[in-house]
Amino acid sequence: MKNLNICIDIDGTITDAYYWLDLCNEYFNTNITKEQATEYCIHKVVGVTEEEYSQFYEKYKFNLHSTEKLRNDAKSVITKLNLDNNIYFVTARDKSLTLLTIRYLIKNKIPYDDLFVLGNSYKVDTAKNLNCHIFIEDSYDNAMELSNAGFKVLLIDTNYNRKPINKNIIRVCNWYEIHEIIKELLLQDQVV
Repeated sequence: MKNLNICIDIDGTITDAYYWLDLCNEYFNTNITKEQATEYCIHKVVGVTEEEYSQFYEKYKFNLHSTEKLRNDAKSVITKLNLDNNIYFVTARDKSLTLLTIRYLIKNKIPYDDLFVLGNSYKVDTAKNLNCHIFIEDSYDNAMELSNAGFKVLLIDTNYNRKPINKNIIRVCNWYEIHEIIKELLLQDQVV
């Protein structure tokens, strides 16, 4: 029997948080740096309307999501965690990206038990249905929503999520730290 049900976001969590930056800069003729990406909503960072960004995204979403680079240690830590825990990827990606997402995970040899492509950012009900013990996320709003619903959240630090957190959120810097925190929480019997 596996110990924990771990839910993991994909974009910005297992992948580089700024995967969109180069293509956005080229498309919108901007020169935004990672340090300037202090908002989760990319259209605000780039300084365009939501509609203009949506047009860009619709045109390039398959390219963007198929070429994202993995964060350091994400694959090795998820592989280790999957030995004793259930891994569920829960992403807000558009449902049209389901097959691409499956292929991406297979191509990168990332083990998991199930994938949920929601098509929206509301993840609380899915976390409840999965009896989630820990949710790993990069979106501040999602982290707050999940933590306020009683879930323990590991929030991967980015330039766009540095706001006050509550007691159910632990800010982490990398996947090695995630692994160490989960091991420690299991030892302290704080999550099961």
